[in-house]
Amino acid sequence: MGLLRYRTVITIGRRGGPLLVGLTSGAMVVGAVATAQPAEVAPAELSAALGTGPTFATATAPVTDAPLLDSLPTALAPPPTLPSTTTRPAPTTTPKAASRAATTRPAPAPRPVTKTVAPTVSGSQTAQVVALTNQARVNAGCAALRVDPRLTAAAQGHSDDMSARGYFAHDSLDGRTFSDRITAQGYPSPGGENIAQGQQDAQEVVTAWMNSPGHRRNIEDCSFTTIGVGLAGTDEYWTQDFGR
Repeated sequence: MGLLRYRTVITIGRRGGPLLVGLTSGAMVVGAVATAQPAEVAPAELSAALGTGPTFATATAPVTDAPLLDSLPTALAPPPTLPSTTTRPAPTTTPKAASRAATTRPAPAPRPVTKTVAPTVSGSQTAQVVALTNQARVNAGCAALRVDPRLTAAAQGHSDDMSARGYFAHDSLDGRTFSDRITAQGYPSPGGENIAQGQQDAQEVVTAWMNSPGHRRNIEDCSFTTIGVGLAGTDEYWTQDFGR
């Protein structure tokens, strides 16, 4: 496949605020978001809008910002032990000489236990991300992207993993790249990936991506033809995977 080059753009905003990372592969490459050109520095006005100057780091570095880890759920305390009670013996009765046959009713069937699980995906929000992304592409002269279930599975899996394990990066903690995750779902031609964390809705996250040169380059890449979007956790981990 040739030499792989990766570009990573990480913009860290206000404390506990939104985070962005964009990664693309170059032409004919399965990489992280990018062309084979040198990385660009976000303009000063973009840095001001996101609350701080741009910070660049390798894609594999886990996020150590305290709010990310502090927001993870903690284990529930065990239920208190109830005091024991003394069981009194049941009173005895003298049977009558003639008695009616007792009618035995079947015991009620136990109700199934339903576990309450916080939803990890918002279908309406991910669908809005696709719609807003396609709107931006049409404005740039590119064709709209088609949703591919394999890319959706890869994107959702990465959002779930980041939320569950408390990190923020294109590479999974086990070392898998975005292209590894996409091909593992059976999609042969990975294109790029955008991730973000902390944005409250689809409009906010797409606006943040469009205001970042690296992420915008992915969205407006006319060579991409397919898309999948994932969203997980109350801390909003977004993943946008592209395919060719």
